Amino acid sequence: MNNVIYLMLRRLRAPLITLIVVYALSVLGLVLIPGIDDQGQPWRMSFFHAFYFVSFMGSTIGFGEVPYAFTDAQRLWTLVCIYATVITWLYAIGSLLALLQDPAFGRLMRRRSFAGEVSRITEPFFLVCGYGVTGSRVVRRLAEREIRSVVVDIDQEKVDALEIDSLRLRIPRLCADAALPDVLHDAGLRHSQCIGVLALTNQDQANLAVAIASKLLVPSRMVISRSEGDVTTANLESFGTDLVVDPFRAYAQYLVLTTHSPYMHLVYDWLLNPRHRNMATVHRRREGRWIICGFGRFGRALYGEFLDDGVELTVIDDDPGLQCEGAQRVRGIGTEAVTLREACVETAVGIVAGTDNDADNLSIIMTARELNPRLITVVRQNLSANGPVFESSKADFVMEPGRIISNRIMAQMKSPLLPVFIERMQARHDDVWAHVLLNRMSRVVGDRELDSWSVRICEEQTPALLMPGDGTPLTLRTLTKDPRERERQLPCIVLMHRRGEAVDMLPGELLELEPEDEILFCGLAEAQREMEWTLKNVNVFQYLQTGQEHSHTVLSRLLRRREPR
Repeated sequence: MNNVIYLMLRRLRAPLITLIVVYALSVLGLVLIPGIDDQGQPWRMSFFHAFYFVSFMGSTIGFGEVPYAFTDAQRLWTLVCIYATVITWLYAIGSLLALLQDPAFGRLMRRRSFAGEVSRITEPFFLVCGYGVTGSRVVRRLAEREIRSVVVDIDQEKVDALEIDSLRLRIPRLCADAALPDVLHDAGLRHSQCIGVLALTNQDQANLAVAIASKLLVPSRMVISRSEGDVTTANLESFGTDLVVDPFRAYAQYLVLTTHSPYMHLVYDWLLNPRHRNMATVHRRREGRWIICGFGRFGRALYGEFLDDGVELTVIDDDPGLQCEGAQRVRGIGTEAVTLREACVETAVGIVAGTDNDADNLSIIMTARELNPRLITVVRQNLSANGPVFESSKADFVMEPGRIISNRIMAQMKSPLLPVFIERMQARHDDVWAHVLLNRMSRVVGDRELDSWSVRICEEQTPALLMPGDGTPLTLRTLTKDPRERERQLPCIVLMHRRGEAVDMLPGELLELEPEDEILFCGLAEAQREMEWTLKNVNVFQYLQTGQEHSHTVLSRLLRRREPR
Protein backbone atom coordinates (compact mmCIF):
# COMPACT_ATOMS: atom_id res chain seq x y z
CA MET A 1 0.00 0.00 0.00
CA ASN A 2 2.90 2.36 0.73
CA ASN A 3 4.15 1.89 -2.84
CA VAL A 4 0.71 2.78 -4.23
CA ILE A 5 0.50 5.98 -2.17
CA TYR A 6 4.08 6.93 -3.03
CA LEU A 7 3.47 6.48 -6.75
CA MET A 8 0.24 8.51 -6.62
CA LEU A 9 1.88 11.38 -4.73
CA ARG A 10 4.89 11.38 -7.04
CA ARG A 11 2.84 11.38 -10.25
CA LEU A 12 0.22 13.88 -8.98
CA ARG A 13 2.65 16.18 -7.19
CA ALA A 14 2.62 18.93 -9.83
CA PRO A 15 -1.19 18.90 -10.40
CA LEU A 16 -1.86 18.95 -6.65
CA ILE A 17 0.56 21.83 -6.04
CA THR A 18 -0.95 23.78 -8.96
CA LEU A 19 -4.47 23.18 -7.65
CA ILE A 20 -3.54 24.28 -4.14
CA VAL A 21 -1.81 27.46 -5.39
CA VAL A 22 -4.74 28.45 -7.64
CA TYR A 23 -7.28 27.88 -4.85
CA ALA A 24 -5.13 29.80 -2.34
CA LEU A 25 -4.74 32.81 -4.66
CA SER A 26 -8.43 32.76 -5.54
CA VAL A 27 -9.45 32.74 -1.86
CA LEU A 28 -6.89 35.42 -0.98
CA GLY A 29 -8.10 37.71 -3.79
CA LEU A 30 -11.74 37.46 -2.70
CA VAL A 31 -10.73 38.25 0.89
CA LEU A 32 -8.66 41.31 -0.08
CA ILE A 33 -11.05 42.84 -2.64
CA PRO A 34 -13.69 44.95 -0.77
CA GLY A 35 -17.39 44.47 -1.39
CA ILE A 36 -20.68 46.15 -0.35
CA ASP A 37 -23.31 44.64 1.92
CA ASP A 38 -27.10 44.97 1.62
CA GLN A 39 -26.98 48.28 3.58
CA GLY A 40 -24.50 49.83 1.15
CA GLN A 41 -21.68 49.66 3.66
CA PRO A 42 -18.15 48.44 2.80
CA TRP A 43 -17.70 44.76 3.59
CA ARG A 44 -14.90 42.22 3.25
CA MET A 45 -15.48 38.51 2.67
CA SER A 46 -14.16 36.17 5.35
CA PHE A 47 -11.80 33.29 4.53
CA PHE A 48 -14.62 30.81 5.20
CA HIS A 49 -17.03 32.51 2.78
CA ALA A 50 -14.24 32.93 0.20
CA PHE A 51 -13.27 29.24 0.38
CA TYR A 52 -16.94 28.22 0.20
CA PHE A 53 -17.50 30.38 -2.89
CA VAL A 54 -14.34 29.19 -4.68
CA SER A 55 -15.22 25.56 -3.92
CA PHE A 56 -18.59 25.58 -5.64
CA MET A 57 -17.44 28.03 -8.31
CA GLY A 58 -14.35 25.97 -9.14
CA SER A 59 -16.47 22.83 -9.49
CA THR A 60 -18.83 24.76 -11.87
CA ILE A 61 -21.85 24.19 -9.64
CA GLY A 62 -22.61 27.93 -9.56
CA PHE A 63 -24.89 28.82 -6.60
CA GLY A 64 -24.50 32.56 -7.22
CA GLU A 65 -22.84 35.48 -5.42
CA VAL A 66 -22.77 35.00 -1.64
CA PRO A 67 -23.47 36.39 0.85
CA TYR A 68 -24.08 39.70 -0.95
CA ALA A 69 -24.02 40.76 -4.59
CA PHE A 70 -20.49 41.31 -5.86
CA THR A 71 -18.94 44.54 -6.97
CA ASP A 72 -17.40 44.86 -10.42
CA ALA A 73 -13.93 44.30 -8.97
CA GLN A 74 -15.07 41.09 -7.27
CA ARG A 75 -16.77 39.87 -10.45
CA LEU A 76 -13.63 40.60 -12.48
CA TRP A 77 -11.56 38.55 -10.02
CA THR A 78 -14.19 35.80 -10.11
CA LEU A 79 -13.84 35.56 -13.92
CA VAL A 80 -10.09 35.08 -13.51
CA CYS A 81 -10.68 32.41 -10.85
CA ILE A 82 -13.22 30.53 -13.00
CA TYR A 83 -10.85 30.04 -15.91
CA ALA A 84 -7.88 29.34 -13.65
CA THR A 85 -9.69 26.66 -11.58
CA VAL A 86 -11.29 24.98 -14.60
CA ILE A 87 -7.96 24.71 -16.40
CA THR A 88 -6.29 23.47 -13.22
CA TRP A 89 -8.98 20.82 -12.68
CA LEU A 90 -8.65 19.64 -16.27
CA TYR A 91 -4.90 19.35 -15.77
CA ALA A 92 -5.34 17.43 -12.49
CA ILE A 93 -8.02 15.08 -13.84
CA GLY A 94 -5.97 14.41 -16.96
CA SER A 95 -2.94 13.54 -14.83
CA LEU A 96 -5.08 11.25 -12.66
CA LEU A 97 -6.48 9.43 -15.72
CA ALA A 98 -2.97 9.02 -17.11
CA LEU A 99 -1.88 7.54 -13.79
CA LEU A 100 -4.80 5.09 -13.74
CA GLN A 101 -3.88 3.92 -17.25
CA ASP A 102 -0.20 3.55 -16.42
CA PRO A 103 0.85 -0.15 -16.52
CA ALA A 104 3.07 0.21 -13.45
CA PHE A 105 0.24 1.65 -11.37
CA GLY A 106 -2.11 -1.06 -12.63
CA ARG A 107 0.34 -3.73 -11.55
CA LEU A 108 0.67 -2.17 -8.11
CA MET A 109 -3.09 -1.99 -7.66
CA ARG A 110 -3.58 -5.58 -8.84
CA ARG A 111 -0.86 -6.76 -6.50
CA ARG A 112 -2.42 -4.83 -3.61
CA SER A 113 -5.82 -6.35 -4.38
CA PHE A 114 -4.25 -9.80 -4.74
CA ALA A 115 -2.43 -9.56 -1.41
CA GLY A 116 -5.64 -8.45 0.31
CA GLU A 117 -7.64 -11.31 -1.20
CA VAL A 118 -5.02 -13.86 -0.14
CA SER A 119 -4.86 -12.48 3.40
CA ARG A 120 -8.64 -12.99 3.74
CA ILE A 121 -8.55 -16.70 2.82
CA THR A 122 -9.87 -18.77 5.71
CA GLU A 123 -9.46 -22.28 4.28
CA PRO A 124 -6.39 -24.40 3.42
CA PHE A 125 -4.79 -23.60 0.06
CA PHE A 126 -1.76 -24.44 -2.08
CA LEU A 127 0.54 -21.76 -3.49
CA VAL A 128 1.14 -22.68 -7.16
CA CYS A 129 4.06 -20.94 -8.88
CA GLY A 130 3.65 -21.37 -12.63
CA TYR A 131 0.41 -21.85 -14.55
CA GLY A 132 1.60 -23.72 -17.61
CA VAL A 133 0.44 -27.16 -18.68
CA THR A 134 1.41 -28.73 -15.35
CA GLY A 135 0.14 -25.92 -13.15
CA SER A 136 -3.23 -25.72 -14.90
CA ARG A 137 -3.75 -29.49 -14.52
CA VAL A 138 -2.88 -29.41 -10.83
CA VAL A 139 -5.08 -26.38 -10.10
CA ARG A 140 -8.02 -27.92 -11.94
CA ARG A 141 -7.72 -31.24 -10.14
CA LEU A 142 -7.40 -29.46 -6.78
CA ALA A 143 -10.51 -27.42 -7.57
CA GLU A 144 -12.40 -30.62 -8.38
CA ARG A 145 -11.57 -31.76 -4.84
CA GLU A 146 -12.75 -28.43 -3.40
CA ILE A 147 -9.18 -27.41 -2.52
CA ARG A 148 -8.30 -23.78 -3.14
CA SER A 149 -5.13 -22.58 -4.90
CA VAL A 150 -3.27 -19.28 -5.22
CA VAL A 151 -1.48 -18.86 -8.55
CA VAL A 152 1.56 -16.74 -9.46
CA ASP A 153 2.96 -16.69 -13.01
CA ILE A 154 5.28 -14.31 -14.80
CA ASP A 155 3.31 -14.55 -18.08
CA GLN A 156 0.22 -12.31 -18.23
CA GLU A 157 -1.38 -14.47 -20.94
CA LYS A 158 -1.34 -17.50 -18.63
CA VAL A 159 -2.82 -15.46 -15.81
CA ASP A 160 -5.57 -14.28 -18.19
CA ALA A 161 -6.17 -17.90 -19.22
CA LEU A 162 -6.84 -18.77 -15.59
CA GLU A 163 -9.51 -16.09 -15.44
CA ILE A 164 -11.53 -17.67 -18.25
CA ASP A 165 -11.06 -21.27 -17.06
CA SER A 166 -14.31 -22.69 -15.75
CA LEU A 167 -13.10 -23.72 -12.29
CA ARG A 168 -15.36 -24.44 -9.35
CA LEU A 169 -13.50 -22.13 -6.99
CA ARG A 170 -12.32 -18.55 -7.17
CA ILE A 171 -8.52 -18.64 -7.68
CA PRO A 172 -6.53 -15.54 -6.62
CA ARG A 173 -3.89 -14.88 -9.29
CA LEU A 174 -1.00 -12.50 -9.87
CA CYS A 175 1.33 -11.80 -12.78
CA ALA A 176 4.74 -11.54 -11.13
CA ASP A 177 8.08 -13.30 -10.74
CA ALA A 178 7.51 -16.04 -8.16
CA ALA A 179 11.25 -16.29 -7.56
CA LEU A 180 11.15 -13.02 -5.58
CA PRO A 181 10.59 -13.47 -1.83
CA ASP A 182 8.30 -10.43 -1.52
CA VAL A 183 6.02 -11.89 -4.21
CA LEU A 184 5.87 -15.17 -2.30
CA HIS A 185 5.03 -13.24 0.86
CA ASP A 186 2.12 -11.45 -0.85
CA ALA A 187 1.00 -14.79 -2.30
CA GLY A 188 0.56 -16.23 1.19
CA LEU A 189 3.75 -18.18 1.84
CA ARG A 190 3.56 -17.26 5.54
CA HIS A 191 -0.23 -17.48 5.66
CA SER A 192 -1.45 -19.82 8.40
CA GLN A 193 -3.73 -21.63 5.92
CA CYS A 194 -1.03 -22.28 3.30
CA ILE A 195 -0.37 -26.03 3.33
CA GLY A 196 2.17 -26.32 0.52
CA VAL A 197 4.16 -24.59 -2.23
CA LEU A 198 4.29 -26.03 -5.75
CA ALA A 199 7.19 -24.74 -7.89
CA LEU A 200 5.98 -25.61 -11.41
CA THR A 201 7.52 -22.98 -13.69
CA ASN A 202 9.33 -24.01 -16.86
CA GLN A 203 12.62 -22.59 -15.56
CA ASP A 204 14.71 -24.75 -13.23
CA GLN A 205 16.41 -21.74 -11.67
CA ALA A 206 13.07 -20.13 -10.83
CA ASN A 207 11.84 -23.36 -9.25
CA LEU A 208 15.06 -23.61 -7.26
CA ALA A 209 14.66 -20.02 -6.03
CA VAL A 210 11.05 -20.66 -4.97
CA ALA A 211 12.00 -23.85 -3.12
CA ILE A 212 14.96 -22.22 -1.32
CA ALA A 213 12.92 -19.18 -0.27
CA SER A 214 10.09 -21.38 0.98
CA LYS A 215 12.35 -23.61 3.05
CA LEU A 216 14.25 -20.64 4.53
CA LEU A 217 11.20 -18.51 5.35
CA VAL A 218 8.88 -21.33 6.49
CA PRO A 219 10.96 -24.51 7.01
CA SER A 220 7.93 -26.62 7.98
CA ARG A 221 6.02 -25.80 4.77
CA MET A 222 5.68 -28.64 2.25
CA VAL A 223 7.51 -27.85 -1.01
CA ILE A 224 7.06 -29.76 -4.27
CA SER A 225 9.12 -28.80 -7.32
CA ARG A 226 9.56 -29.89 -10.90
CA SER A 227 13.04 -30.24 -12.36
CA GLU A 228 14.46 -31.04 -15.75
CA GLY A 229 18.14 -31.20 -14.90
CA ASP A 230 20.21 -33.58 -12.81
CA VAL A 231 22.11 -30.73 -11.14
CA THR A 232 18.89 -28.93 -10.19
CA THR A 233 17.35 -32.16 -8.91
CA ALA A 234 20.35 -32.84 -6.68
CA ASN A 235 20.31 -29.25 -5.44
CA LEU A 236 16.59 -29.38 -4.59
CA GLU A 237 16.95 -32.66 -2.74
CA SER A 238 19.96 -31.40 -0.78
CA PHE A 239 17.96 -28.96 1.39
CA GLY A 240 14.90 -31.11 2.04
CA THR A 241 12.45 -30.45 -0.78
CA ASP A 242 9.55 -32.79 -0.04
CA LEU A 243 9.11 -34.00 -3.63
CA VAL A 244 11.18 -33.36 -6.76
CA VAL A 245 9.57 -34.52 -9.99
CA ASP A 246 11.81 -35.01 -13.00
CA PRO A 247 9.32 -35.91 -15.78
CA PHE A 248 11.92 -37.59 -17.98
CA ARG A 249 13.39 -39.76 -15.24
CA ALA A 250 9.92 -40.56 -13.84
CA TYR A 251 8.63 -41.66 -17.22
CA ALA A 252 11.78 -43.67 -17.91
CA GLN A 253 11.25 -45.59 -14.65
CA TYR A 254 7.60 -46.07 -15.56
CA LEU A 255 8.37 -47.28 -19.08
CA VAL A 256 11.13 -49.70 -18.15
CA LEU A 257 8.58 -51.76 -16.22
CA THR A 258 7.06 -52.83 -19.54
CA THR A 259 10.20 -54.81 -20.36
CA HIS A 260 10.02 -57.17 -17.38
CA SER A 261 6.90 -56.45 -15.25
CA PRO A 262 3.89 -55.57 -17.42
CA TYR A 263 1.34 -56.15 -14.63
CA MET A 264 3.34 -54.11 -12.16
CA HIS A 265 3.53 -51.45 -14.84
CA LEU A 266 -0.26 -51.46 -15.07
CA VAL A 267 -0.68 -51.24 -11.28
CA TYR A 268 1.67 -48.25 -11.32
CA ASP A 269 -0.43 -46.73 -14.11
CA TRP A 270 -3.71 -47.26 -12.26
CA LEU A 271 -2.45 -45.68 -9.05
CA LEU A 272 -0.91 -42.57 -10.60
CA ASN A 273 -2.85 -41.91 -13.80
CA PRO A 274 -6.53 -40.95 -13.54
CA ARG A 275 -7.00 -41.97 -17.20
CA HIS A 276 -5.49 -45.41 -16.71
CA ARG A 277 -5.57 -48.17 -19.31
CA ASN A 278 -7.82 -51.20 -18.83
CA MET A 279 -6.48 -54.68 -18.16
CA ALA A 280 -6.98 -55.78 -21.76
CA THR A 281 -4.18 -53.43 -22.84
CA VAL A 282 -1.49 -55.06 -20.72
CA HIS A 283 1.57 -55.88 -22.79
CA ARG A 284 2.96 -59.35 -22.71
CA ARG A 285 6.48 -59.56 -21.42
CA ARG A 286 8.70 -59.17 -24.45
CA GLU A 287 12.44 -59.13 -23.95
CA GLY A 288 14.57 -57.75 -26.72
CA ARG A 289 16.21 -54.68 -28.18
CA TRP A 290 14.79 -51.16 -27.98
CA ILE A 291 15.54 -48.19 -30.25
CA ILE A 292 15.81 -44.68 -28.82
CA CYS A 293 15.48 -41.83 -31.33
CA GLY A 294 16.88 -38.61 -29.92
CA PHE A 295 19.50 -38.43 -27.19
CA GLY A 296 18.38 -35.32 -25.38
CA ARG A 297 17.20 -35.09 -21.78
CA PHE A 298 14.48 -37.72 -22.31
CA GLY A 299 16.69 -40.03 -24.34
CA ARG A 300 19.49 -39.97 -21.76
CA ALA A 301 17.04 -40.76 -18.94
CA LEU A 302 15.70 -43.76 -20.87
CA TYR A 303 19.22 -44.82 -21.80
CA GLY A 304 20.30 -44.94 -18.15
CA GLU A 305 17.20 -46.80 -16.91
CA PHE A 306 17.23 -49.35 -19.74
CA LEU A 307 20.93 -50.07 -19.32
CA ASP A 308 20.50 -50.55 -15.56
CA ASP A 309 17.77 -53.07 -16.34
CA GLY A 310 19.99 -54.94 -18.82
CA VAL A 311 18.00 -54.04 -21.94
CA GLU A 312 19.82 -54.08 -25.29
CA LEU A 313 19.72 -50.64 -26.93
CA THR A 314 20.22 -48.86 -30.24
CA VAL A 315 20.46 -45.05 -30.18
CA ILE A 316 19.64 -42.90 -33.22
CA ASP A 317 20.88 -39.29 -33.06
CA ASP A 318 22.44 -36.82 -35.51
CA ASP A 319 25.13 -35.57 -33.10
CA PRO A 320 28.47 -36.69 -34.63
CA GLY A 321 30.29 -36.50 -31.28
CA LEU A 322 27.80 -38.55 -29.31
CA GLN A 323 29.20 -41.38 -27.19
CA CYS A 324 26.85 -44.16 -26.06
CA GLU A 325 28.70 -46.82 -24.14
CA GLY A 326 26.87 -50.12 -24.03
CA ALA A 327 24.56 -49.29 -26.95
CA GLN A 328 24.69 -49.49 -30.74
CA ARG A 329 24.92 -46.04 -32.37
CA VAL A 330 23.24 -44.98 -35.64
CA ARG A 331 23.61 -41.45 -36.94
CA GLY A 332 20.42 -39.75 -38.13
CA ILE A 333 17.02 -38.57 -36.92
CA GLY A 334 14.93 -41.67 -37.40
CA THR A 335 12.29 -40.22 -39.68
CA GLU A 336 13.76 -41.98 -42.75
CA ALA A 337 13.19 -45.65 -43.43
CA VAL A 338 16.88 -46.14 -44.37
CA THR A 339 17.98 -44.96 -40.91
CA LEU A 340 15.50 -47.22 -39.16
CA ARG A 341 16.59 -50.20 -41.28
CA GLU A 342 20.20 -49.46 -40.37
CA ALA A 343 19.08 -49.65 -36.72
CA CYS A 344 17.48 -53.05 -37.52
CA VAL A 345 13.96 -51.92 -36.64
CA GLU A 346 12.57 -55.18 -38.07
CA THR A 347 14.03 -57.15 -35.16
CA ALA A 348 13.45 -54.60 -32.39
CA VAL A 349 10.86 -54.96 -29.64
CA GLY A 350 10.09 -51.27 -29.13
CA ILE A 351 10.96 -47.80 -30.34
CA VAL A 352 10.98 -44.47 -28.53
CA ALA A 353 10.48 -41.27 -30.54
CA GLY A 354 11.93 -38.83 -28.01
CA THR A 355 13.11 -35.76 -29.93
CA ASP A 356 12.00 -32.23 -29.04
CA ASN A 357 10.03 -31.91 -32.32
CA ASP A 358 6.48 -33.30 -32.35
CA ALA A 359 6.32 -33.65 -36.14
CA ASP A 360 9.53 -35.68 -36.19
CA ASN A 361 8.30 -37.91 -33.37
CA LEU A 362 5.05 -38.72 -35.18
CA SER A 363 6.92 -39.37 -38.40
CA ILE A 364 9.31 -41.76 -36.61
CA ILE A 365 6.60 -44.00 -35.16
CA MET A 366 4.55 -44.00 -38.38
CA THR A 367 7.57 -45.06 -40.45
CA ALA A 368 8.71 -47.60 -37.87
CA ARG A 369 5.25 -49.15 -37.65
CA GLU A 370 5.21 -49.70 -41.40
CA LEU A 371 8.51 -51.54 -41.17
CA ASN A 372 7.57 -53.53 -38.05
CA PRO A 373 3.84 -53.59 -37.13
CA ARG A 374 4.55 -55.49 -33.88
CA LEU A 375 6.68 -52.71 -32.39
CA ILE A 376 5.82 -51.20 -29.01
CA THR A 377 5.72 -47.48 -29.82
CA VAL A 378 6.50 -44.69 -27.36
CA VAL A 379 6.21 -41.07 -28.50
CA ARG A 380 7.09 -37.85 -26.72
CA GLN A 381 4.56 -35.00 -26.91
CA ASN A 382 6.19 -31.60 -26.45
CA LEU A 383 3.24 -29.24 -27.03
CA SER A 384 -0.10 -29.80 -25.30
CA ALA A 385 -1.91 -28.23 -28.27
CA ASN A 386 -0.93 -31.27 -30.35
CA GLY A 387 -2.90 -33.59 -28.06
CA PRO A 388 -5.60 -34.56 -30.61
CA VAL A 389 -2.96 -35.55 -33.16
CA PHE A 390 -1.11 -37.76 -30.68
CA GLU A 391 -4.34 -39.39 -29.55
CA SER A 392 -5.03 -40.32 -33.18
CA SER A 393 -1.51 -41.70 -33.67
CA LYS A 394 -2.47 -44.92 -31.82
CA ALA A 395 0.92 -45.02 -30.14
CA ASP A 396 1.12 -47.46 -27.24
CA PHE A 397 2.49 -44.79 -24.88
CA VAL A 398 2.43 -41.00 -25.15
CA MET A 399 4.95 -39.22 -22.94
CA GLU A 400 3.58 -35.77 -21.95
CA PRO A 401 5.73 -34.08 -19.27
CA GLY A 402 2.94 -31.88 -17.91
CA ARG A 403 0.62 -34.79 -17.28
CA ILE A 404 3.36 -36.89 -15.68
CA ILE A 405 4.30 -34.14 -13.23
CA SER A 406 0.70 -33.35 -12.31
CA ASN A 407 -0.07 -37.04 -11.71
CA ARG A 408 2.95 -37.47 -9.44
CA ILE A 409 2.15 -34.31 -7.51
CA MET A 410 -1.50 -35.22 -7.02
CA ALA A 411 -0.48 -38.69 -5.85
CA GLN A 412 1.88 -37.15 -3.28
CA MET A 413 -0.73 -34.67 -2.04
CA LYS A 414 -3.51 -37.24 -1.88
CA SER A 415 -1.42 -39.64 0.14
CA PRO A 416 2.27 -39.49 1.10
CA LEU A 417 2.04 -43.27 1.61
CA LEU A 418 1.46 -43.94 -2.09
CA PRO A 419 5.10 -43.38 -3.20
CA VAL A 420 6.19 -45.63 -0.31
CA PHE A 421 3.83 -48.36 -1.51
CA ILE A 422 5.06 -48.14 -5.12
CA GLU A 423 8.71 -48.23 -4.03
CA ARG A 424 8.10 -51.31 -1.84
CA MET A 425 6.11 -53.02 -4.56
CA GLN A 426 8.88 -52.62 -7.13
CA ALA A 427 11.64 -53.59 -4.70
CA ARG A 428 10.10 -56.60 -2.95
CA HIS A 429 7.40 -58.13 -5.13
CA ASP A 430 7.21 -59.77 -8.53
CA ASP A 431 4.85 -59.53 -11.48
CA VAL A 432 2.70 -62.43 -10.23
CA TRP A 433 1.97 -60.52 -7.01
CA ALA A 434 1.12 -57.44 -9.09
CA HIS A 435 -1.20 -59.50 -11.30
CA VAL A 436 -3.16 -60.69 -8.24
CA LEU A 437 -3.41 -57.13 -6.95
CA LEU A 438 -4.53 -55.88 -10.34
CA ASN A 439 -7.35 -58.43 -10.43
CA ARG A 440 -8.55 -57.27 -7.00
CA MET A 441 -8.42 -53.63 -8.07
CA SER A 442 -10.29 -54.43 -11.27
CA ARG A 443 -13.09 -56.19 -9.38
CA VAL A 444 -13.55 -53.11 -7.22
CA VAL A 445 -13.49 -50.30 -9.82
CA GLY A 446 -13.76 -51.92 -13.26
CA ASP A 447 -12.88 -49.33 -15.88
CA ARG A 448 -13.74 -46.37 -13.64
CA GLU A 449 -11.15 -44.01 -12.19
CA LEU A 450 -9.19 -45.49 -9.30
CA ASP A 451 -8.61 -43.13 -6.39
CA SER A 452 -6.27 -43.53 -3.42
CA TRP A 453 -6.20 -42.01 0.06
CA SER A 454 -4.58 -42.57 3.43
CA VAL A 455 -5.86 -42.51 6.99
CA ARG A 456 -3.87 -41.92 10.17
CA ILE A 457 -5.43 -43.02 13.46
CA CYS A 458 -5.28 -39.77 15.42
CA GLU A 459 -7.55 -37.23 17.09
CA GLU A 460 -7.45 -34.87 14.10
CA GLN A 461 -8.33 -37.35 11.33
CA THR A 462 -10.26 -40.09 13.14
CA PRO A 463 -11.91 -38.66 16.29
CA ALA A 464 -14.69 -41.28 16.28
CA LEU A 465 -12.23 -44.18 16.42
CA LEU A 466 -10.57 -42.85 19.58
CA MET A 467 -13.77 -42.42 21.60
CA PRO A 468 -14.13 -44.79 24.59
CA GLY A 469 -15.94 -47.96 23.48
CA ASP A 470 -17.04 -51.32 24.79
CA GLY A 471 -13.64 -52.93 24.36
CA THR A 472 -14.30 -54.38 20.90
CA PRO A 473 -11.00 -54.33 18.98
CA LEU A 474 -10.83 -52.02 15.98
CA THR A 475 -9.99 -53.91 12.78
CA LEU A 476 -9.45 -52.93 9.16
CA ARG A 477 -12.70 -54.68 8.27
CA THR A 478 -14.67 -52.12 10.29
CA LEU A 479 -13.24 -49.22 8.30
CA THR A 480 -14.19 -50.79 4.96
CA LYS A 481 -17.84 -51.40 5.92
CA ASP A 482 -20.62 -49.36 4.34
CA PRO A 483 -21.92 -46.89 7.00
CA ARG A 484 -25.46 -47.30 5.61
CA GLU A 485 -25.45 -51.09 5.62
CA ARG A 486 -22.79 -52.76 7.73
CA GLU A 487 -23.08 -56.11 5.97
CA ARG A 488 -21.86 -54.54 2.73
CA GLN A 489 -18.26 -53.56 1.95
CA LEU A 490 -17.24 -50.24 0.46
CA PRO A 491 -15.71 -50.33 -3.06
CA CYS A 492 -12.12 -50.15 -1.82
CA ILE A 493 -9.21 -52.33 -0.76
CA VAL A 494 -6.38 -51.83 1.76
CA LEU A 495 -3.01 -51.50 0.05
CA MET A 496 -0.67 -50.94 2.97
CA HIS A 497 -0.52 -50.62 6.75
CA ARG A 498 2.35 -48.83 8.50
CA ARG A 499 3.07 -48.84 12.22
CA GLY A 500 6.25 -46.96 12.98
CA GLU A 501 8.92 -48.49 10.75
CA ALA A 502 6.98 -51.72 10.15
CA VAL A 503 5.15 -51.89 6.80
CA ASP A 504 2.59 -54.54 5.84
CA MET A 505 1.62 -54.82 2.17
CA LEU A 506 -1.98 -55.90 1.48
CA PRO A 507 -2.76 -56.60 5.15
CA GLY A 508 -5.61 -58.85 6.24
CA GLU A 509 -8.98 -57.40 7.15
CA LEU A 510 -8.76 -58.74 10.73
CA LEU A 511 -5.63 -56.70 11.51
CA GLU A 512 -6.18 -54.80 14.77
CA LEU A 513 -5.41 -51.09 14.60
CA GLU A 514 -3.69 -48.88 17.16
CA PRO A 515 -3.32 -45.10 17.56
CA GLU A 516 -0.83 -43.50 15.12
CA ASP A 517 -1.24 -46.37 12.61
CA GLU A 518 -1.33 -45.31 8.94
CA ILE A 519 -3.43 -47.10 6.31
CA LEU A 520 -3.36 -46.66 2.53
CA PHE A 521 -6.59 -47.39 0.63
CA CYS A 522 -7.51 -47.45 -3.03
CA GLY A 523 -10.92 -47.65 -4.66
CA LEU A 524 -13.69 -45.41 -5.89
CA ALA A 525 -13.84 -41.80 -4.68
CA GLU A 526 -17.29 -42.44 -3.24
CA ALA A 527 -15.77 -44.98 -0.84
CA GLN A 528 -13.55 -42.29 0.65
CA ARG A 529 -16.53 -39.98 1.17
CA GLU A 530 -18.50 -42.77 2.89
CA MET A 531 -15.51 -43.69 5.04
CA GLU A 532 -15.35 -40.15 6.39
CA TRP A 533 -18.64 -40.82 8.21
CA THR A 534 -17.10 -43.79 9.99
CA LEU A 535 -13.95 -41.90 10.96
CA LYS A 536 -15.62 -38.77 12.32
CA ASN A 537 -19.12 -39.76 13.46
CA VAL A 538 -19.10 -41.80 16.66
CA ASN A 539 -22.70 -43.00 16.14
CA VAL A 540 -21.87 -44.42 12.71
CA PHE A 541 -18.72 -46.06 14.03
CA GLN A 542 -20.54 -47.73 16.93
CA TYR A 543 -23.22 -48.99 14.53
CA LEU A 544 -20.51 -50.63 12.37
CA GLN A 545 -18.83 -52.10 15.47
CA THR A 546 -21.87 -53.45 17.28
CA GLY A 547 -24.73 -53.44 14.77
CA GLN A 548 -26.79 -51.19 17.04
CA GLU A 549 -27.63 -47.58 16.31
CA HIS A 550 -26.83 -45.22 19.17
CA SER A 551 -27.36 -41.53 19.63
CA HIS A 552 -25.71 -39.42 22.29
CA THR A 553 -28.32 -36.69 22.47
CA VAL A 554 -29.99 -35.90 25.82
CA LEU A 555 -33.37 -37.14 24.58
CA SER A 556 -31.96 -40.47 23.37
CA ARG A 557 -30.20 -41.08 26.70
CA LEU A 558 -33.43 -40.43 28.59
CA LEU A 559 -35.34 -42.82 26.33
CA ARG A 560 -32.72 -45.54 26.80
CA ARG A 561 -32.98 -45.22 30.58
CA ARG A 562 -36.73 -45.89 30.41
CA GLU A 563 -36.37 -48.96 28.23
CA PRO A 564 -37.27 -52.20 30.12
CA ARG A 565 -34.28 -54.36 30.97
